[in-house]
Amino acid sequence: MNLVTPLGFRDVLPAEAGERERITRAVQDLFAARGYLPVETPTLEVMDVMAVGGRMPASSFKFFDSQGDLLAMRPDVTLQIARMAATRMGPDIEQLKLRYTQRIFRETDALGAAQTREMTQIGIEDIGASGEAAPATADPDAEIVQLCVEALAACEVPYVVLAIATVGPLRALLDRSGAPEAWRRAVLNAYHASDFVEVDRLCDVAHLHEGTAPAYAQAIQQLARIRGGAEAIDAARDLLVPLGCTDGLSALADTCETLRCTCAHAEVLIDFSVISSFDYYTGIVFEAYAPDLGTPLASGGRYDNLIGAYGTARPAAGFAILLERAMEAAAVPRTAERALRPLRIAVPKGALNAQALACLEACGLDVAGLRDPGRQLVIAAPGVEYIIVRPSDAPAFVASGAADCGICGRDSLDEAALSVVQLADLRFGGCRFVVAQPVGAETRIAERYRRLGSIRVATKYPRIAQAHFARTGMQVEIVKLNGNIELAPLTGIAECIVDITATGTTLRENDLRIVEDVLDSTARFFANPCALRTDGRIVELARQLAAHARGAVFDPIAGGTT
Repeated sequence: MNLVTPLGFRDVLPAEAGERERITRAVQDLFAARGYLPVETPTLEVMDVMAVGGRMPASSFKFFDSQGDLLAMRPDVTLQIARMAATRMGPDIEQLKLRYTQRIFRETDALGAAQTREMTQIGIEDIGASGEAAPATADPDAEIVQLCVEALAACEVPYVVLAIATVGPLRALLDRSGAPEAWRRAVLNAYHASDFVEVDRLCDVAHLHEGTAPAYAQAIQQLARIRGGAEAIDAARDLLVPLGCTDGLSALADTCETLRCTCAHAEVLIDFSVISSFDYYTGIVFEAYAPDLGTPLASGGRYDNLIGAYGTARPAAGFAILLERAMEAAAVPRTAERALRPLRIAVPKGALNAQALACLEACGLDVAGLRDPGRQLVIAAPGVEYIIVRPSDAPAFVASGAADCGICGRDSLDEAALSVVQLADLRFGGCRFVVAQPVGAETRIAERYRRLGSIRVATKYPRIAQAHFARTGMQVEIVKLNGNIELAPLTGIAECIVDITATGTTLRENDLRIVEDVLDSTARFFANPCALRTDGRIVELARQLAAHARGAVFDPIAGGTT
């Protein structure tokens, strides 16, 4: 018997448990002093009840109970408190100020990376915090964000960067664009996934549906790139005023000005790319980062429509701190100036290497040491530190904060499915993912599917393959192989394969034919979310790389640029 905890779960021993208890008490005492009352919610919720509140991470744990109900282990507490407030606490109560310390659970398939599946949220929800019940002079949003900064200080995090925005302009642009619902949902999903290459693709004139106003699509593209100080508000106004989509912008400006005067231990960064993986937010959204840690410490915002999904609508706002990340940030010595240390870039080995170096060199970076690195895996250059990695490993290095940014193919990013921000399509390293099966096997495969309800698919890329067949509605069993995928249908362990092809020659030589396209992949420049929002060099490098890529035209057949 292997006496270990499940993957992603761990024991907490006395020394750490004591620290967690001390920090939790300090934060809860802070909340209590501000009038917040404790609540607890159940570990399990009926999945349909959670879904009423809006989009949830697809990675929540789910299972059926003996009554046949599909249950979810809570991936977030805010949805539960919205349900509680609507069903258990009447609207006659003028204001609800609630606080909690609860475990949350999020499933992950990214088993190759260090992924925690159980975390502790410490948070507050202020329900009825604006409107007629609020003092006319109060800025409830600023008070919520300021309390988050104070709570992180109670966690002994010395300094944070607040990335803050409002979802109002994006939702207004989408609503007034004239685009169909499916397109608007796809754009929101790309924002939620921080895939701004996909946002660019969707908003390209060539991909717009009839009736969609190009000016609104272009503004959606540009909005994601607006970040900075007070000047970012001016840039947003210049973009949005002509389109009549300034919803929430003045309130955001007022909140940010208040925060700059009251939050001495936080840098306020306006960044319109900050959109939560939850879609219930209606106003401000924010994330808090420690400059030397690769993951956000806290997040929150305003969600005035969420409680109305369960009962009587009430304005509300709140935030949650991830205790484990805050403790980690408190233990990391702060770098005096992030820009003084080298920018760490993950550079791919193999087929992408030469063109990746050419792109970096075109942006003025010294790549001489990468031409012949020998056995060295870390190469220093003026202002830069390169780490040489397999393309499939690059997302893990960047997501963990071991690298600030990197280059790899879209396929590696899709397969890893880690939290990174995709910033630019570099338009080289093109490859095509396809479904292939033996010539003349259509009838046999169809008969197997009719009898057994699924087919077997061999691939090196199980996540990409599974996602493709989920979109088509076909049930499949994935057979994970590491090489010679073409052998699978020839030896009978699978009916078809999902693999990369350039010319199709290898498939033809093994009597296989392409029956479906899965995706086209090119090289992407991507970044760690924290590094992006605390280091301006990444923003500038992304701009230069995108400009360099636009000077070339990608040919998906030739697999390169012309």
